Amino acid sequence: EVQLVESGGGLVQAGESLTLSCATSGFPFGDYVIGWFRQAPGKEREGVSCISNNDGVTYSTDSVKGRFTISSDNAKKTVYLQMSNLKPEDTAVYYCAADPQVQIRNTYYYCSPYGSLAFWGQGTQVTVSS
Repeated sequence: EVQLVESGGGLVQAGESLTLSCATSGFPFGDYVIGWFRQAPGKEREGVSCISNNDGVTYSTDSVKGRFTISSDNAKKTVYLQMSNLKPEDTAVYYCAADPQVQIRNTYYYCSPYGSLAFWGQGTQVTVSS
């Protein structure tokens, strides 16, 4: 059974940092792309950062570049999202998701609205106060 379990969310003040974790099981970790997505109230879900566990290529959306870093620990089968200099507009429920890597598709594809990743966690709330 595929499982993705997010942790690490919370309430912080603007400018502070948080690290989210996505612990996975039930699939060949090294063959998958794993991404972090977020959804704020009244807004569409947005791809934040994605990483290919096959070749290590990452993608991050422009609004988080320089502030968020995605990384993967193959031994622990866990993907992390280090978030620094958090802003109130980063407030959202953050989800991790996974999909088998298809060679023809680059990492950006999985973070885009076309990605349609197959497996999802239940989400963790991140709230940034001003």
